Amino acid sequence: MPRKVVAVTACPTGIAHTYMAAEALEKAARERGIEIRVETRGSVGVENPLTPEEIEAADAVIVAADAKVA
Repeated sequence: MPRKVVAVTACPTGIAHTYMAAEALEKAARERGIEIRVETRGSVGVENPLTPEEIEAADAVIVAADAKVA
């Protein structure tokens, strides 16, 4: 059974680093056969929002943020 990871990425301006981090996490997970969903909090707002059920079912939660995530 593949491991499941959820992640949230955010940066103060939400223009580049938010999406660079999401892409890096997705690439690393894919290379390791890990299922991942990444919520991004960028300049356009929250994209790909995680549900409470997804968070509860995850084997790990990653928060890669240099901005407030609530």
